[in-house]
Amino acid sequence: MSGRVAVVVTRRAATQLERAASWWRENRPAAPDAVANDFEDALRLLAFQPELGARSASPHYPDLRRLFLARIRYHVYYQALPDKVVILAFWHASRQSPSL
Repeated sequence: MSGRVAVVVTRRAATQLERAASWWRENRPAAPDAVANDFEDALRLLAFQPELGARSASPHYPDLRRLFLARIRYHVYYQALPDKVVILAFWHASRQSPSL
């Protein structure tokens, strides 16, 4: 892929993101917007470099990748398609991988 592609966030991933961001705002007063900011940065990166993340095995999504957001310790699970990136899950690194 070259150039910028669209990035689409599924409802499931958006719900996971909102829960994480809400918890973070309440429990991390030194950086209350870190989850939202880091996720937005990840979306900008993936729009230009969809193949950036590591491959992750899933029988339902052969092109599944994940991008680790080190500061907040979350993974962005996504599928890199020819014309877009689809964000499938937003998952904390300490939890078992999501079932996709």
